[in-house]
Parts: sequence; structure tokens; C-alpha cells
Amino acid sequence: MSRRFASRLGRRAVLHLSLIAAAFAVLLPYLWMVTTSLKPIKLTFQPPYLIPHHFVWHNYVDAWNAAPFDRFYINSAIMAIAISVGQVVTSAMAAYAFDRLDFPFKNTLFFLFIATLMIPLPLLVIPSYVIIERFGWLNTFWALIVPRLWTGFGVLLMRQYFRTLPRELDEAAMIDGSTRFGVLFRILLPLSRPAVATLGLFAFLFAWNDFLWPLIMLDDPDKFTIQLGLANFAGKYGTQWVSLMAGTVTATLPVLVLFMLVQRWIIRGLTMGAINE
Repeated sequence: MSRRFASRLGRRAVLHLSLIAAAFAVLLPYLWMVTTSLKPIKLTFQPPYLIPHHFVWHNYVDAWNAAPFDRFYINSAIMAIAISVGQVVTSAMAAYAFDRLDFPFKNTLFFLFIATLMIPLPLLVIPSYVIIERFGWLNTFWALIVPRLWTGFGVLLMRQYFRTLPRELDEAAMIDGSTRFGVLFRILLPLSRPAVATLGLFAFLFAWNDFLWPLIMLDDPDKFTIQLGLANFAGKYGTQWVSLMAGTVTATLPVLVLFMLVQRWIIRGLTMGAINE
């Protein structure tokens, strides 16, 4: 018995050590980013070292004053929040239709809708740009937000989660006089908090970190997002690495805070529909 316990304890120790090593490998780039942001400018790479001998906290003040980061943060927040809320609403409505309603060619349409996930995003840049230009939305927030209010991943995620909720809830609510919109927004969505949190976080993360689409759509510095603002530190003759790392650290904080708030819902939201299948 003791030998079996020792063997099990040894395997568990090896597993934990492997996980710690993997976690360190994943966190090492972020650790390097944080420590680089706190190094003196002249000693950024000479000699190469990970932990600074002394921390230069003023680098964050210099980076913040080097560009209007308050405006960049507001622009990114407006765009990311609008996209997150929009994707949750549109995905929930489409998922409700595909799961709860009966109409011709429902499964075929759902398959075609999900098949859009296989289309590489760069292929959509030119047609999307042409459409935005004809609408007259270039250099506006409409160009950043409207094209990304729909997502096949969101519809799939919400539909799979709705399948775990009994239809008796819908029937009871409609007997009490509720409409289908009432069933969706007052019953199903409150019960689908894990899926909503997961989709909202993914949408926010993608929108907050997006660089290519804002770069194509915007030319007014007052409308730049945080990612375009960070590109200002890449100059013609070199890159201000200390300021760039300081700005990047502050740019990751909103995402980290949001993740910590919804982390308990994410795994449940991603696995609940699969368990139901």
C-alpha cells in the first residue's frame, strides 16, 4: 500500500513540476516585457539581463506622456465593449432561432453559417473595405464596430449552451404570457451566464488586441485605438523599447482584470454544450 502511495505521489510530483515548467515558459515573455519596462533606457539590452538592478517606475509616466493614451484607451474601450455586447446579443438571437424554432432548411443554414469560420479573415479585408467605403464610414467608429457584430463562433457557442436548457422553461414562460423575446432575454440569457461571459471575453480580447482592421479604417489620430497608439513607439531609426514595453503592460491590464472577473465561467461555458452532446 505504501509503495503504491509513493508511486502515485511521485507521478503527481512529476506532473506538477511539468505544469510549473510549462507555466513559466508561457509567462516568460510577459515577465520579460514587465522587467524591460522597468529598466533604464541605456541598459535595455547591454548587458542582457532579466531582473533590473533597480526599477525605473518613471518609464510608465514617460510612456503615458509620449502619446495621448487616455484617448487611445477610451477609443479601444468604446470599440471593444460595443463589439462584445453586440456579439452576445446577435449570437443569442441567432442561436435561439437555430435551437428553438423550426423553419425550412434550418440545419443546412446553420451548417453554412458555421462554415464561415473556415474563411481566413485576410480574404474578407478587401470586400469589407469596399462596403465600408460605399457606406461612407471610413475613419469612423461605425467601421470598427458594425462589421464585427456577428460571429459564427458566438452562434455555435450559444446554441450549444441553449441545448442544455430544458424547453419546459420556454413553454412555462409562454403560458404565463411571455413573448419569444421575453423568453430569450429574461430566462435563457440569465441562465447562460457561463456562455455569455466566455463569448464576451473572447470578443473583447479580439477587439482590444486588433491592429490590422483599425489600421486600415482609421487615419485620424484622435480615433486611434491603443494598438495603433503603441505603434507610435516604432520610429524610423529605431524602437523605443522601454516605452513600448511600458505601454504594452498597461494595455494588457484591462484584459487581465476582465479575465479574473469571469474566469470561473469560462471553462463551464466552453464545456457545457459538449457534455450535452
